[in-house]
Formats: sequence, C-alpha cells, structure tokens
Amino acid sequence: MSNDEELENIRRKRLEELQQQAVQNQIAEAQQKEFEAKKYQIMRKILSPEGRQRLENIRMVKPQFAEQIEIQLIQLFQTGKLRGATPLPDKAFRKLLEQISSLDKKKEFNIKK
Repeated sequence: MSNDEELENIRRKRLEELQQQAVQNQIAEAQQKEFEAKKYQIMRKILSPEGRQRLENIRMVKPQFAEQIEIQLIQLFQTGKLRGATPLPDKAFRKLLEQISSLDKKKEFNIKK
C-alpha cells in the first residue's frame, strides 16, 4: 500500500468517525430538548406563574440549585407527596424552598485545640 492510499484510508476513517460523532450529538441534543420540554410541562402543572418566575430568578443566580429544586418538585409530584393545591401558590412554594434550602446548608464544625 502506498503512502497516498494509507493517507486516504486514514482520512476516510476519520471522516466516518466525525460523521458518527455528529449524528450522536444530534441524537443527544434531541433527547435533551425532549427532556426539557417534558420537564417544562410538568413544572407548569406544579407551580403557579409566580412560582415559575421565582424559580427562574433562582436559576439566574444558582442554576444548579434551581435544577435540584425542579428534580425534587417533580419527584414529590410524581409520588403524590406534594400536598395541597397544584399549581402550588407562591407562598407554599416559598415555604418549600425554605425547607429545601435548610436541608442543603452544611453544618459548620469548630475544632478546638
């Protein structure tokens, strides 16, 4: 096999790999969009417009915390543990946020020498 043929084979294989990666990325992106759409629909059922706005405000400051809140709300909703009216009024959502944030605070330890 000549150098030109070897080089062409390497290029062809690399092109195939890149095409496969592109297809996989498109599939992953489509799945992510579908997941986000489903999550959005569920959150519309769970939270009032004021609650959704509050969650978006939290997302601007702490995106990971907002994601954690969404996951916990969806779990509570799906297991039926979300008591009261749905969509949750803003006051109930604030109370739930306080409970969640108090659980997430790390305890500080003072070590005396």
